[in-house]
Amino acid sequence: MLGLFAALSGALAVIAGAFGAHGAQGDAQEWLRTGGQYQLVHAVAALVALRMDARGPGWLFVAGGAVFAVTLYAMALGAPRWLGAVTPVGGALMIGGWLWLAWSLRP
Repeated sequence: MLGLFAALSGALAVIAGAFGAHGAQGDAQEWLRTGGQYQLVHAVAALVALRMDARGPGWLFVAGGAVFAVTLYAMALGAPRWLGAVTPVGGALMIGGWLWLAWSLRP
């Protein structure tokens, strides 16, 4: 399942980035670009974690990337700006994934 969610996350990131590049302006364009970039990087990181049999960090990458990006996407599509207060939760999950992965790789 992790691989499926990572692949879908990657697809959504590309869609958001394309919309940001060609169909949005101002803050919306930047939110779509930032969300897409972080979501795509963490979708790939989740796939790498899966290959390493590090599913815990992989799930944090997918979940964190989704929370981070989807809040930005929602604001770009007109959701209230207070939703941006949720965005750092996704960032914390992504950081947690990296720290968990680092811990699992310690000698």
